[in-house]
Amino acid sequence: MSDLRNLFYKISSGAEHRFDDFMIRFRQRMGWDMNIQICPYITFGNHQELYVKGRVLHDYEILSSHDDAIWDNLLNMYKRFNSHEIKGARLQVSYHEQIKELVTDEDGYFGDSIAFPKSADIHSIWHFPKLELLESAVNFTPPVEALAKVVVPPASAKFGVISDIDDTILKTNATSILKTAMYTFTGNAHSRLSFPGVSSFYRALNSGASGNEQNPFFYISSSPWNLYDLLTDFIEVNSMPAGPVFLKDYGFSHDKIISDSHDLHKLKKIKKVLDAFPEMNFILIGDSGQRDAEIYAKAAGQFPGRILAIYLRDVGHAEKSVNTKSIYEKSDLKMRLSDDTLELARHAADHGFIAPEAIDMIIADIEQSKRESMQ
Repeated sequence: MSDLRNLFYKISSGAEHRFDDFMIRFRQRMGWDMNIQICPYITFGNHQELYVKGRVLHDYEILSSHDDAIWDNLLNMYKRFNSHEIKGARLQVSYHEQIKELVTDEDGYFGDSIAFPKSADIHSIWHFPKLELLESAVNFTPPVEALAKVVVPPASAKFGVISDIDDTILKTNATSILKTAMYTFTGNAHSRLSFPGVSSFYRALNSGASGNEQNPFFYISSSPWNLYDLLTDFIEVNSMPAGPVFLKDYGFSHDKIISDSHDLHKLKKIKKVLDAFPEMNFILIGDSGQRDAEIYAKAAGQFPGRILAIYLRDVGHAEKSVNTKSIYEKSDLKMRLSDDTLELARHAADHGFIAPEAIDMIIADIEQSKRESMQ
């Protein structure tokens, strides 16, 4: 398997990068504007260090609106997957007195930690390190800059929330490859549908029982990083709490040829978050469609006492729903399976995770969704 993997890497990686290098040289000879962009991802940190991650791309511009036609969405999806990354680019990240240089990998990604600056406000939830392009194989006109966005949970936070995306907050029909592809490629952040009541439920969890806890959110999906802007825009459009989004890299780098399985990917990211905040407990939210019950139960076993509750949306797949029920019925965890957001929210209110009065807002949100669906 190792020899086969190495051979496939050499063939696929070499072809992809030779083509990209050719296109860069061709465009530079033609004098075309390369429109280089630093695309930072929302990340997280603590009062010891801040993590920054992103990608350097050229000719990457995606604009979408509620009025976009199917063809507009298909074109934007083509742009997402036909991204032109810049490998070996040097960047500088700076925040207060902290300065560090980063270099992009073969797929244009960068990622590293910087120490939490002594002069930074420890009471701030969001921090914005500056990213600046220093050197690139592609000609550019400085400055090429961007601001990273890093969340540091405040002292007021009582717990964190780790949420799946597909068929948990975003309707994708992940149990059907054909339907998932149709929704993904023909929709955008404005047209994609969320589940009734989810937005207000997530805002209630963010606020907590006291109303001002600002509990942090982390989102995990097995979708590729190419869909990052689509998913973060969806979260913003639906007024859900902003937070880091962990996706999968399906690039051609040597260590990415065989990507982690869905289970392993999620477990790794959950572990990464819980390890970063060892004093914080968490609520895990997922669905019955893609083994979330098994994954979350395993995570609870690896971090005993730190998983306060597990909420799973029942996506209606009979066999998988039965399997999910058998898992949580055998468990002593606070695990709930339901296709009704309100039922999950009432459980959260009963256990002091959200304010009781938040239930009325969730009911109003669900009723509004019903009215809109009938129009």
